[in-house]
Amino acid sequence: QVQLVESGGGLVQAGGSLRLSCAASGRTFSSYAMGWFRQAPGKEREFVAVISWNGGSTYYADSVKGRFTISRDNAKNTVYLQMNSLKPEDTAVYYCGADRSYSRVIATINEYWGQGTQVTVSS
Repeated sequence: QVQLVESGGGLVQAGGSLRLSCAASGRTFSSYAMGWFRQAPGKEREFVAVISWNGGSTYYADSVKGRFTISRDNAKNTVYLQMNSLKPEDTAVYYCGADRSYSRVIATINEYWGQGTQVTVSS
């Protein structure tokens, strides 16, 4: 069992930065690919970024490529999402997810989900 808790959301002006964290419980964290996702009001949850179990591989949605960076620290059971050059269209609830399959994470299919953290970008 893996429990995920996101933090770091908030209100920021366009062009600003935020770093989200997702803390995981459980001793098998390093076995899982981890992803970040977001859901804006009235829209479906969408994939943002994924990182492999050892951090050796990452992949991003086109909408965030070059602005967001996903990373992980397996010693701390934590995955991060550094978000730079934020835009109003980045406003959403951000979720982290975990699955043993890298491709399932990209497909927004995760064994475990966090509760989400709100990110609001003002223009």
